[in-house]
Amino acid sequence: MDKRQAVLKGALTVFARDGYARASIDVIAAEAQVSTRTIYNHFQDKAGLFRAVIQDSAERVAAAHLQIIDRYLRRITDLEADLVEFGIAWRTPMPDYAEHSALARQLSAEAGHLPDDAIDVWQQTLTVRRALAGRFNTLADDGLLDFEDPMQAALHFCLLISDSSGEVRETVASGVHTFLHGCGARPATVERRTNKGLGHNFASAHDIGH
Repeated sequence: MDKRQAVLKGALTVFARDGYARASIDVIAAEAQVSTRTIYNHFQDKAGLFRAVIQDSAERVAAAHLQIIDRYLRRITDLEADLVEFGIAWRTPMPDYAEHSALARQLSAEAGHLPDDAIDVWQQTLTVRRALAGRFNTLADDGLLDFEDPMQAALHFCLLISDSSGEVRETVASGVHTFLHGCGARPATVERRTNKGLGHNFASAHDIGH
């Protein structure tokens, strides 16, 4: 591991544990086993390091989530069942990225005390939601979903399957059913697509209760 990556890894651990305000360059240097000069040479100051950590961590987590989207939604055979399996995989904790989740909680807790450009970097890391929206848009083009705004549909889906008060499969199944009640293709849409020769894709969508 080169020194820059060592600093990013060590800084993620410290920022996730201590937050931005309490984290110090000295502590980060000790965690990364580098000198403070090395940190300043690569990142200029704590704010610059924080921005880099956010971007690096978010990109790695996004790559893992993009793999889940591709694995579960690349080919749909039963819309509701496939969305449930996708939702369960989406909700399953990823131990390798536990520090990213902790960092997200710190960002939320310290939102009013963070550098403005760090917040901008965090808000720009919407790669995963855009990818999910894109896949939903494809399903809409195939006549399986029906909504006005794919980004909004992706957000609603994530919120609906995120209730942590119950058993995961039951919660996800309920969330998917509610999502399809609002965004599932209506019979008129299915019929219109069927008339274009795409009817073999729609049995599961048509059979879902709305």
